[in-house]
Amino acid sequence: MMNEANTAVLVIDDEEMVRDNIEDILIPRKQSSESLDVSNAASLLFDGPSPILAPRISNIPAFTVDKASNGMEGVKRIREALAAGTPYAVIFLDMRMPGWSGLETAIEIRKYDSKAEIIFITAYSDKSIDEIVEQAGQNVGYHCKPYASEEIIQLATKAVTDYNKLRNLEVLMESISSIGLNRPQLTSLLKNILDQLASSVDTDMALIGKLHDDMSYEKILSIGAMEEKINLDELIARVKDIKIAKDEVVQIDELVMARLDHYSVFAVLKKQERLKVEKMYLLKLFVQNAAQAIRNAELNERLLQKEKLSAVGNAVGMVMHDLRSPIKNIKLITSLMRDDGQSSDLLDMIDQSAEQASEIFDDFLDFINQTPVKKYPVSVQKIVDEAIAQTESHEGIQNIAIHKNVPEKMVALGDESKLRRAICNIVNNAVDVLNDFKTRGAYIDITAKQDGAHHVLITITDNGPGVPAEIMKTLFEPFVTKQKSSGTGLGLAIVKQFVVAHGGEISVENNPGAVFTIKLPA
Repeated sequence: MMNEANTAVLVIDDEEMVRDNIEDILIPRKQSSESLDVSNAASLLFDGPSPILAPRISNIPAFTVDKASNGMEGVKRIREALAAGTPYAVIFLDMRMPGWSGLETAIEIRKYDSKAEIIFITAYSDKSIDEIVEQAGQNVGYHCKPYASEEIIQLATKAVTDYNKLRNLEVLMESISSIGLNRPQLTSLLKNILDQLASSVDTDMALIGKLHDDMSYEKILSIGAMEEKINLDELIARVKDIKIAKDEVVQIDELVMARLDHYSVFAVLKKQERLKVEKMYLLKLFVQNAAQAIRNAELNERLLQKEKLSAVGNAVGMVMHDLRSPIKNIKLITSLMRDDGQSSDLLDMIDQSAEQASEIFDDFLDFINQTPVKKYPVSVQKIVDEAIAQTESHEGIQNIAIHKNVPEKMVALGDESKLRRAICNIVNNAVDVLNDFKTRGAYIDITAKQDGAHHVLITITDNGPGVPAEIMKTLFEPFVTKQKSSGTGLGLAIVKQFVVAHGGEISVENNPGAVFTIKLPA
């Protein structure tokens, strides 16, 4: 935030008496015989008694005032002030002056300073207010001579207040893109800023979100009754064909929209009037910095996830080292038992369990290390059957009916162990959720079909409560879990990594239970 308010005023007028009079209004001096003489002359220019004699209002800002006698000198002072880091908050500008006119001066000023509040003070003008606004920008004011001292004070006070409010908001918005916050902290901060911004642009309904390539809209936060009063689907349909440049804000009737990449801000104005350039700029600034802040938060989350995975990987690596010998010894022991003439289905089950344990460790370490997969033609029916067989020991599986419909000769290209692990993880997740919610008539359907000549689709469906909306977009990220009494939040992250490593895709939707679709090369 700004340390102190900027109350610097510049008066540009070719009449010395006007310049001095505005200075005396904003910085009143003690009455003197000289001021009494000046007041008599000033009464010829201004309405009523001399403004110099007007008492100072106690709660007005402590202004500083500089003066310039023409447009060129005024622009020179503005450039010097900007270079020194002490810009003017308010510029009082006469319309008719020798050399550059007031409008020409304002246009020159805007080449260097787009933020100062410009107030035209003039007895007459050759330009309409629309022409002035079009050429000098919409953050301008206009006041006619003769004027009263109270009017000058009110104009300057309001302009300084608006200027500093917007600068503080601007500094706050620019700062959010450079600070590291987690998602809940960032959402709270963005909502606070959006509330202030909405107040500034005269709206009580605004929303920021992410517009995806398929034109679906992911809300990040909103204020007011935006979602109750506005149909978001109709809103998206209304704006989807509008081409918005990176540094542009678009207004259509009462709707204002700013966009950066996939991030957008929508605001619905209380009145259907053209939003001032300064306010449009703030909306653009907000979406730019909010988008960067959200990306920073996502990067921080991924970094934390990577650190967690690294720690987990190191721990698993040590555990794996310690367990490797016992696991190998299991198969050695069963082999010796067979040599002694002992052969039974129980020994086969022990071997199978030891092999599964070894595969689980290997798959987990491959996930941590992002090891490339080795792809060979594999039977889809075989990996589905084996995945179902591996879930038979899962707690609560006896309460759930598992149906499969997989063509016998369907072949995919991939790593048999990792594809089996992917299907097994999804099925185990479904079993946990169905049991936790005590779903009646619980079932899991596994189907596979050819998708054109080059792909195979494997679909795993359950009749549970579906994936919670708040984690739908992040479901395949590490350590994301909900609605389960147990779990590490790594199962589906492993699934996605394995599927993507095969050159495939995985998606999820609710219909109404969870529907996972895996697309693999045929």
